[in-house]
Amino acid sequence: MGPAVVLADEAIDANSVNAFWGVSAEKFEYRYSDSDEKLAVIESDAWYGSDELKFRWQFTGEWEEAHNAWETLENQFLAQTPISEFWDAKAGIRIDTPEGPDRVYGVIGLTGLAPYWFEIDTNLYVSDEGDASVDFEAEYELLITNYWIVSATFETLLAFSEDREIGVGKGINSTEMGLRLSYDLIDRSFSPYVGVVHERKYGDTADFARASGGGTEDWFAVVGARLAF
Repeated sequence: MGPAVVLADEAIDANSVNAFWGVSAEKFEYRYSDSDEKLAVIESDAWYGSDELKFRWQFTGEWEEAHNAWETLENQFLAQTPISEFWDAKAGIRIDTPEGPDRVYGVIGLTGLAPYWFEIDTNLYVSDEGDASVDFEAEYELLITNYWIVSATFETLLAFSEDREIGVGKGINSTEMGLRLSYDLIDRSFSPYVGVVHERKYGDTADFARASGGGTEDWFAVVGARLAF
C-alpha cells in the first residue's frame, strides 16, 4: 500500500505543469558621454510559462535627452523552449518604433550558457522590407564577494543588407562594450551599479551617422540598477 501511494504521487508530480512568471530589468541606467550626450537606457524582460515552454516580452529603449525622444525603441514577443541542458531556442516577432520608419522583424535565436560561464544571446532577424541581420551578446559575471559583482558585456550587430532609411549599413554595424560594478542590496532583486560603456559604429552605418550629424564613437559613464520582481 505504501509503495503504491508513493508511485501515484510521483505520477501526479510528473504530469503536473508548474507555471511561473517574472519581470526584470537587466539595465535601468543613465549614461553621460564624453561628447555631452545624455541617455536613459532600459532593457527589461517579462515572462510566463514552464520549464518546457515560456513566453517572453523583451523591451529595449534609449531615451535621448537632447531631442526629448526615443532614439531606439524595440519590443520582442517570443516563445522559448529548451533544446539542451544549457541552451534554449526562441522564435517570435520584433517591432521597432524609432525616430525613423517603423520596422517589423521575424526572429529566431538561441540563448544559454557557454563554457566558462559566458551568458550568450544571439538572434537572426528578417524585416518586413526583406533585410536580414544577426546580433550577438555575451556577458560574464565575476563575483568579488557574495554581494559585489563585476559584469563585462559585449554586443554587436551584423547586417546582410542595407536599410538606409533607418541608418543601417551592410556589414558590421556597431559594437558596444561595458564594464559594471554592482552591489546586491536585496538578494539579486535590487542591485545598484556604476560603470563605463564604449559604443562604436562602423562602415556605411558610421557614414550614415555622420551624414545625419551624429557621432560614430562614444565613451559613457553609467549609473543604474538591476531590478527583478
